[in-house]
Amino acid sequence: MSNQVSSRQALYRSVEVMLLVVALLAGAATVFFLTDSARDVRFMTISGLVLTACLIVLIRLWMNPDRVRAGQTDAVLNLASRMLACMDGGLKEESAQRICDMLLPETSAIAVAITDKQVILGYSGRGQETNPQDAPIRTAATHAVLDSGEMQVLFSSDAIGFPDERRAINGAIVVPLTMGAETVGTLKFYYPSARKINETQRSIAAGFGELLSTQLAATALEEQKRMVTSMELKALQSQINPHFLFNTINTIASFIRTDPAKARVLLREFAVFYRRTLEDASDLIPLAREVDQTERYLRFEMARFGEDRLQLTCSIPSQVSEMLVPAFMVQPLVENAVKHAMPATGCLHISICAEPQADDLVIRIIDDGVGMSEERRANIMETSSQTGLGIAVRNIRDRIQGYFGAESFMRVESEEGSGTTITLFLKGGCFKNPLDLEEK
Repeated sequence: MSNQVSSRQALYRSVEVMLLVVALLAGAATVFFLTDSARDVRFMTISGLVLTACLIVLIRLWMNPDRVRAGQTDAVLNLASRMLACMDGGLKEESAQRICDMLLPETSAIAVAITDKQVILGYSGRGQETNPQDAPIRTAATHAVLDSGEMQVLFSSDAIGFPDERRAINGAIVVPLTMGAETVGTLKFYYPSARKINETQRSIAAGFGELLSTQLAATALEEQKRMVTSMELKALQSQINPHFLFNTINTIASFIRTDPAKARVLLREFAVFYRRTLEDASDLIPLAREVDQTERYLRFEMARFGEDRLQLTCSIPSQVSEMLVPAFMVQPLVENAVKHAMPATGCLHISICAEPQADDLVIRIIDDGVGMSEERRANIMETSSQTGLGIAVRNIRDRIQGYFGAESFMRVESEEGSGTTITLFLKGGCFKNPLDLEEK
């Protein structure tokens, strides 16, 4: 829709420019023939007719309803786009004030306000100095809309319900802002006279109220998704960590009798490991730190099973080692390899490789363990999978897509008896800092 309107506007502008150029040339020719003593009446008449025709067409273009509608639509779409950009983090005081400042010049209102259920979030226009942010809602009409969830159009200061006399404001449109079935705030347009309130103003108010409500719902949905992902991460940690905790404590206890020096080293490493796990649970961390934490985990498992049963190799190029990635991204995949891929005899080899590809980053976790059947591989990739690895796959995939975009992905390839390869593709991962992207 926006592209169609912009194309139409561009066409109108091109035609206008061409007609203006022709009109100027025709006008100059007409003036020349009028001032020339040896004027040629025929050419003067032709230039006059061309000038008149160009002016008539220009006037018709400027008055054309389709052109007016196209211009209005383009302006509304641009305004809507700017409003949505303000609400990336939800409707807060800063974003509400910016939206009020944007809306005021686009309507006949002399003031625009946004509230939540208790206080003013933003106010622009007449009376702004007496309606600061965080001030409690004072108008009866606003409370009525919050209670009913229905838009109200008011045609007098008394109907609006100001606590004191307000002669400057004598009309208002109050639109509910909703999330689902709940009214969470209001968008208000104040007018100097009831005559200023027409169908256009009603439509504008209702449309922008619906737009803000839709964006509030979308923001809430994103927040719920983030919370679900965080809860799944905590669930994954609670599934894995107690089992690992008891095994590691038992391993350290056995070394206290047979190799006290090694027991002391493992105990210090164990303290660092758990401190890092708690610190990194919800943050972005350098890739090198995530791999370092994974290596620390493998040292405990090597101590438990023996170095002849587990080996780890890492290949992390220096240019990507400081890149920020979601914490707890590599370790649970390696942990599941130890848990499920280790053969009955022999050594399980695990490798972690990071490879920059143009602007993107590919991380692979490869093992040569027992592998898995196609049915099991397909099952853990299903969003409904409730197994430990299934939760890990979904959680890691959701978090990398949340930080690096929908083109990022996680792929699991496996063959029974030949091992498993898990590929993490981070779109733009080599040169994008997700924290910077969030701030923007």
